[in-house]
Amino acid sequence: MSDWQLKSVQETRYDAVSLGEVLMRIDPGDVPTARARTARLWHGGGETNVTEGLSYCFGLRTAVVTALVDDGIGRNIENQLREAGIDTGHIIWFSPSGKGEHSTDGKGTLHNGINFTWAGKGVLPSVTEYYRAHTPVREIGPGDVGWDHLFGELGTRWFSTGGIYTLLSQKTADLALEALTRAGEHGAGRSFDLNYRSKVEPDKDRARRINRGIVAHVDFLVGNQDDFDDALGYETESVDKEAPFDEWLEIYTGMLRQVSKDYPNLRYIGTQLRGALSADRINWGAVLYEVGSDTVHQAAVRTEVEIADRTGGGDSFASGVIAALLEGRTPAEAVQWGAAHGILVQETVGDTSMVTQADVEKEVDRALKGGGVSALR
Repeated sequence: MSDWQLKSVQETRYDAVSLGEVLMRIDPGDVPTARARTARLWHGGGETNVTEGLSYCFGLRTAVVTALVDDGIGRNIENQLREAGIDTGHIIWFSPSGKGEHSTDGKGTLHNGINFTWAGKGVLPSVTEYYRAHTPVREIGPGDVGWDHLFGELGTRWFSTGGIYTLLSQKTADLALEALTRAGEHGAGRSFDLNYRSKVEPDKDRARRINRGIVAHVDFLVGNQDDFDDALGYETESVDKEAPFDEWLEIYTGMLRQVSKDYPNLRYIGTQLRGALSADRINWGAVLYEVGSDTVHQAAVRTEVEIADRTGGGDSFASGVIAALLEGRTPAEAVQWGAAHGILVQETVGDTSMVTQADVEKEVDRALKGGGVSALR
């Protein structure tokens, strides 16, 4: 895998492009949703969270491909994306006038997706409730996006999508496969986060059937232990909760070797390790399996870390790894960047990155040295 050469900055318009659904997030803050009377507005989507981390935190040139209804909610989402430095020029807008190729009516037959997410507290877990059954992104499919223009004429170094988006409808599954195929033809790196959600697709057989076709066109696959079972059908031997980490890692690595054997196109497989002690205190680590050298690179483990909002931690792990690979860093460095970015994003509210690359590099150094956290004055 050492001969893998990504396109250069000079020959491309974008460092990374994502394909996915973007939702408006309504956050009730400290009060559970049922009793909330005020809320904050964020946005998020597993696929776009990756791109936003690359843009805002790591300063890379990014764009998002999605579909939104052209109303106040859609434009609010667009403005939030633009504030993070993402190019929104490839969004497909659905007019509420009922006219044109991409259109709907004014009564919400198609509507922008919304979720209410309460971050939880202590023994009360985080809860997300979705309103995404009729979002416009479900209606765009193969032929609706000019991938050859985006990946070829403009030039893109990396493309990412994920398992939430692919399971929304048959069209989203087909469009993701088309995009990954075209990205590979044009020499872009390709990542996919399994990110299985039973609320999106309770039928695991359908999820596995779709994802197996997708993973055959991926370079960097992301997923936790449950994802590999739920989304692809790989089971691992159970390990006693009191067993040492090395014992679990040995069994888990065996499963990753089987995945890479079944999908020889894979170059890396990444996993974030989150042990929830409560809604706002976790243990956090990560591993990156380098297929070509059969090497597991492990990030520094962080224990009993207080967090503000767990949403987006896995997406931010992925964007940290991708940023490092795009910069030419080693896999050993990449997993440290991914783990650091993932935990830092969970320290702030919302789904998306609010930290800088300098913050990530400082956190890598702190974690490797085992130091504390000092005030900056």
